[in-house]
Amino acid sequence: MPLLAFETSCDETGAAVVDDDKVLSNVVSSQIVLHAEYGGVVPELAAREHLRNLLPVAQLALREAGISTQSLDGVCATQGPGLPSALMIGMKAAQALAFALERPFLGVHHHEAHLYSPWISGSPPVADFSRFQPNVSLIVSGGHTMLVHVLDELRTQVLGATLDDAAGECFDKIGKLVGLPYPAGAAIDRLARDGNPAAFSFPRPLINQPDHDFSFSGLKTSVRYFLRDRPGILNDWQSIRDLCASAQAAIVEVLVTKTVRAARTAGVRCITASGGVACNSALRAQLLTACTGAGISLRVADASFCTDNAAMIGILASRRLRLSAQMSSLDADIQPGWILGGTVNN
Repeated sequence: MPLLAFETSCDETGAAVVDDDKVLSNVVSSQIVLHAEYGGVVPELAAREHLRNLLPVAQLALREAGISTQSLDGVCATQGPGLPSALMIGMKAAQALAFALERPFLGVHHHEAHLYSPWISGSPPVADFSRFQPNVSLIVSGGHTMLVHVLDELRTQVLGATLDDAAGECFDKIGKLVGLPYPAGAAIDRLARDGNPAAFSFPRPLINQPDHDFSFSGLKTSVRYFLRDRPGILNDWQSIRDLCASAQAAIVEVLVTKTVRAARTAGVRCITASGGVACNSALRAQLLTACTGAGISLRVADASFCTDNAAMIGILASRRLRLSAQMSSLDADIQPGWILGGTVNN
């Protein structure tokens, strides 16, 4: 049952071909260089790049998979949440193709798709749902930080989310204060490896609160005041490394502590992690250490499936077709503010 999937929720133009639980191709065209000049994603520029890149990306995905459009059994795309103008490009292209081919169309929730990415592994990539078990999933990226209780396939409950800045957004804003290029998360991770995480003390927001929500705006503000009160500190590279390591340690400790606590509260023995920030080496290492100590198994998405990609969209669509056979209307609209677990107008 080969499906062609599109992902255009933000600044990555993605297309993938999925056949049941096997990823036959996964092509991503990144816009990082374009948006770096502005220090963040510019929605209208992102939409223009999606228009420019979607067709060649889709053609390459089909070619790599060895599949023709006539061989497709369906088409799917990210329906939300995301940037409205960006979502529109992939969604309407997918609906138009499904109409032309007289194939079913499925609109997919971006966050829900992230929940499936930790189960994709191997070469070629295959989603191993034979080992699926109820879990608490940490979705952590530049736009989202949330904890989700995955009770079963297609059954989820959001436990908590960020009240302000997402973790990845906090990384980027701290990086901007330090003078690092956008996006700053990977650069902070690299610099932190040669820094002392205990060199400077930064707050761990909400870490002792019993709920499962996050807040990172205060941490960013703390770094701003720290730099204001220490003029000249950025002239020393070792101080920059120590600053990156200390700020990263604060973010990671909050993420790990609250995720493990949520898993214990939910009574699950498995934690998964996905999203762009799940590529962070300190987060991966400390999640593994914490889970090992708590007797909890851990599945972190492969780096290629952490960031936005169409393979996870296709995998979820394939599972939906297999488990519930719920189609979306060719007249369905994008859902920029679609809440995980909420209803959608299909």
